[in-house]
Amino acid sequence: MNHSTTLPPTVLRIDGMTCASCSARVERALLKVPGVQSATVNLATEHAEVIGAVGMPALLKAVHDAGYAAHDLPAAEPEAPAPPASAWPAVLAALLSAPLLLPMLLSPFAADGHAWMPNGWLQLALATPVQFVLGARFYRAGWRALRSGSANMDVLVALGTSAAYGLSLVQLLHGDAMSHLYFESAAVVITLVLLGKWLEARAKRQTTDAIRALNALRPATARVRRDGVDRDLPIGELAVGDTVVVRPGERLPADGVVLEGASHVDESLLTGESLPLAKQAGDAVTGGAVNGEGLLLVRARAIGAEAALARIVRLVESAQAGKAPIQRLVDRLSAVFVPVVLGLALITLLGWGLAAGDWTTALINAVSVLVIACPCALGLATPAAIMVGTGAAARLGILIRDAQALELAHSLRTVAFDKTGTLTEGRPTLVAAEPAAGAGLNRETLIALAASLQSGSEHPLAHAVLAAATAPVEPARNLRALPGRGVEGCVGERTLQLGSARLMRELGIDEAEGRILDAQAAPFRAAGQTVSWLAQTRPDGGAAQLLGLLAFGDAVKPGAPAALAELHRLGLRTLMLSGDSRAAAEAVAHGLGIDDVRAEVLPGDKAAVIESLKSQGAVAMVGDGINDAPALAAADVGIAMAAGLPGRPGQGSGNDVAMQAAGITLLRGDLALVARAILISRATHAKIRQGLFWALAYNVIGIPLAMFGQLSPVVAGAAMALSSVSVLGNALQLRRAIEKGNRR
Repeated sequence: MNHSTTLPPTVLRIDGMTCASCSARVERALLKVPGVQSATVNLATEHAEVIGAVGMPALLKAVHDAGYAAHDLPAAEPEAPAPPASAWPAVLAALLSAPLLLPMLLSPFAADGHAWMPNGWLQLALATPVQFVLGARFYRAGWRALRSGSANMDVLVALGTSAAYGLSLVQLLHGDAMSHLYFESAAVVITLVLLGKWLEARAKRQTTDAIRALNALRPATARVRRDGVDRDLPIGELAVGDTVVVRPGERLPADGVVLEGASHVDESLLTGESLPLAKQAGDAVTGGAVNGEGLLLVRARAIGAEAALARIVRLVESAQAGKAPIQRLVDRLSAVFVPVVLGLALITLLGWGLAAGDWTTALINAVSVLVIACPCALGLATPAAIMVGTGAAARLGILIRDAQALELAHSLRTVAFDKTGTLTEGRPTLVAAEPAAGAGLNRETLIALAASLQSGSEHPLAHAVLAAATAPVEPARNLRALPGRGVEGCVGERTLQLGSARLMRELGIDEAEGRILDAQAAPFRAAGQTVSWLAQTRPDGGAAQLLGLLAFGDAVKPGAPAALAELHRLGLRTLMLSGDSRAAAEAVAHGLGIDDVRAEVLPGDKAAVIESLKSQGAVAMVGDGINDAPALAAADVGIAMAAGLPGRPGQGSGNDVAMQAAGITLLRGDLALVARAILISRATHAKIRQGLFWALAYNVIGIPLAMFGQLSPVVAGAAMALSSVSVLGNALQLRRAIEKGNRR
C-alpha cells in the first residue's frame, strides 16, 4: 500500500454542510474541476483535501456553485479553533414551542382533549418565528441544494415542516380557530432538529480535542537571546539559529539542541512517554515539551511548519480528513438516500389519501416520513469514530497517517518485523571479553588495550569497546587500518592488532592457539554474535601472541518479549525479516518466541516476502530504516518505529523515509505500541460498525412506522435528532475505552 503522493494536498474548510449528501455533493463538485486528481470531503471535520495541479480560485468557485462556502487553510499555520456552538436558537425555539407542546402532552388528563391548546391564532403567532426565522437556515440550505440539482437533509426538514405549517394555516383560515391544527408539529420538529444540531456540534468539537490539545502545546511567545539581551518575541518572529532561553516550567517554543544547562523534559503529550527525559548540552529537544527543573539555552533548528509538533498535527489531521474503505460504501448509499426518502413520502401521501380519503392524515404521515429520515447519522458514524481513534492514538505516541491503515489493522493475521533497530537496540554492545590462557591479562586490561586501539574510530564496534572500558584509555600510537581485517597500533611497549580470525592467521599464531581460538568463538558465533581477537607482535619477530577474544551482540529491546507475547495473545502470527546471518536471526527469534524467520534477506526481497504472505491474510510490517521502506509500502499496514520524534523534513534520514512509506508511525521505540495500535484499530472498527448499525436502524425501523401512521412528526423529529447525537456519543465512548485500556 503506497501512501506517497506527487503533490501536497490543498486543504479547504467547507461551511454549510449538514449531512452525508452535502459532503458527497461537494466531493463530486471538486472532482469535476480540471486538474483535480482526487478529492476527499469529511463531514465531521468539515474539511476537504484536494490533490492536483489546480488553483485555489477554481476550487472555491466549484464549492460555491455547489451551494456551499469554502476558504483556504494554509498548511503552515494551525487552524483557529471554531467557537463553541451557540445554544440560543434552540433555547428560543423551545420557549416558543413549549406553549404548543405542553398542552398536547397534558391533553389526556383533560375532559376535552384539546381544551388546553392555545387559540389557533396564538398558535400561528408562536409557530411563525420558529418556522421562518429560527428555521430559515433549513430553507437557505435546502434551496442551495435544490438549485445545484440535488437534495439533502435540509430539504427534508423544510418540506416536512412547511407542509405541516401550511396545512394548519389553511385549516385556520377556513375553519374554527380552535380546530385541531399541526403548528406544534412544525415548531417542535424545528426545535428538536436545532437542539440535535447543537448537541451534534458539541460532540463533534470533542472529537477534535486531540488536535486542539496538540496545537495548544505551541507557546505564543519565545524568550530569545540576541546580542546578549533576552527579549520576549511572538513565536512567528523566531528564526532558525536563534538562542532560546527556556526557564523551568515553560514549554519549548521550537525544536533545537541544548547549548547550556541540564534539566528533565516532559514529552508525554507528544510521544506518550510517561517519564521526563534527562537533557544536557548537545541533546536534541522538541518544541511543545515542558522543561523541568533547570534553565536551558536552546539553539532553534526547526520552527513553524517544519517543527516536529506541526508535522504531528498535520499527520493526525490528514488521517482524520481521510476516508476509510467502508465510508465509500456509505457515501454511495447517501447519494441516493434523500431521493428515495422523497419518493417514499410521496407514496405515503398518495397511499393514505387515495385509500382512506383522509388527505390531512396522509399529509401528516408523509411529513413524519420526511422528518424521521436522517442521513446525518450515516455520514457521521465512520469519520467520528476515526477522529476519536486517531486522536486517542496520538496521545499515546501512535501517529496514524491515513484512515485506511486504521481500519485495515483490525483484520491483520501476520505481523512481520525487521530485526536490527526494531526488535534489537540497533547498536552493538560488548557481551564478552575473555583473556587467552597464558596471556597474563585480566578482563579489564584486555578491554582497555582494545579501547586504546579504537579510541579514534567511529566504527560501531569501536563505540561498544569504548563504552565497556572502565580503566583509563591510553590512545594508541602509529595507528594503521588493515582493510577488511582490523587495526594495528602501539600501546606502551606493545604492538597490538585487533581484528578478524583471518588477521590472526596472517599474524602467524600457532596451530594450538588457532584451535583454541575456534573453540572459544564457536558458542558466540552460534548465538549470531560478532567475534574479534586481540593479539600482540613479539619483539623477536616470532609468531604473534593471542591476548584474548571480544564478542559483540545487538541486545534485544527490553520490552520486546512482552510485546511479542501480547501479539500472540491477540491471535497474530509473527515473522522476522533480517539481512543478518541465519545464526544471528534465529538466535534473536528463538529468544523472543517468533513463529517464523527469514534471514539473509535483501531490502527488495523483504517486499516480495510481504507480498507472498498476503495470500494468508492481511500483513503488517514493522521497521525503522530506509532498507525497510519497500516492505512497509508493500504491506497492508506499514508501521514505522521512530527512533524519536520526527526530524526536519528533507534531512533524508532512513527513519523519515520509513515514516513516509508507513501508514502508522510509533513516536518512541516501544514495541508494546504495535499491539496497542492494533487494539485501537479493532476498537475503532467496532465503533464504526456500531455507529452504522444505529444510523441504519433508526431509518429502517422509523421510516416504515412513519409510513404506516405509527409516528407523529414530533416523535419523528426527536428520533432524527437523537440518531446523530447517539452515533457521536457512541464514538466518543471510544476515547474513554482506549484510555482505560492504556492504564491497564
